[in-house]
Amino acid sequence: MKVYRSKVLLRKDVGLLKRKGRVIGLVPTMGFLHEGHLSLIRKARKDSDCVVVSIFVNPAQFGPKEDFKKYPRDLKKDLALCQCSGVDMVFVPDLKSMYPEGFSAYVNVEGLTKGLCGASRPWHFRGVTTIVTKLFNIVSPDIAYFGQKDAQQAVVIKKMARDLDMPVRIKVMPIARERDGLAMSSRNAYLNPAERSQAPALYKSLRLARDLYKRKERDPEKIIAGMRKLIEREKHARIEYISIVDPETLVGVKRISGKTLVALAVRIGKTRLIDNVVLN
Repeated sequence: MKVYRSKVLLRKDVGLLKRKGRVIGLVPTMGFLHEGHLSLIRKARKDSDCVVVSIFVNPAQFGPKEDFKKYPRDLKKDLALCQCSGVDMVFVPDLKSMYPEGFSAYVNVEGLTKGLCGASRPWHFRGVTTIVTKLFNIVSPDIAYFGQKDAQQAVVIKKMARDLDMPVRIKVMPIARERDGLAMSSRNAYLNPAERSQAPALYKSLRLARDLYKRKERDPEKIIAGMRKLIEREKHARIEYISIVDPETLVGVKRISGKTLVALAVRIGKTRLIDNVVLN
């Protein structure tokens, strides 16, 4: 495994492999790796001749009062996990190389970024699409891997790649969960014991949505009301949104028919958690 700080050297070495016809798989991360990331790496290892993992905490997707400075970081552990998982190349750029002085070019996907998480974090997806575009340009992957936990992000990146004719296939992999159902996230490390005990309420509410759907409930408002009631039992929980939307357009549905995404964002204490399930 080789660790790269320089995007020039990484691009050069990947270019040599691509000229030999090798398939390049990219797993973009912000580090503090967990089983969710490792499941993406394992899939990339099966699909690709060369697996590249990027580790970069991207300031452009954090708001002015968000947790950029305290976002959990453990590069030594991350590199050890990459090594054990069969990663070929790890890209660990510094801030100045990704956002040099005078940087002013951003990528924005209209429409899809307005609702769900975009409603309360309007800056977020511009930061995501910009850094992912930069990584695609540096690594030139044939396949890039993202997690279903960030469902809106995955839809936005697919749209971006399609609209901008990026020669990369986007694969979205299932959510990795703790034993009690909590979706794995680097931010779970923020939860204190009392908060952690209440965090599974997100997944419990999504299971309720699934159960109600299986019992022939098709009214989104009734499903959301049941989910809200369940979550609000937890004293540390504050709901940001619960939405039932079309999984491609992310537009809310008036009645559930066909494939449908149930997504939510909830603050447990000060920690913002997201999760989702797909019905049908």
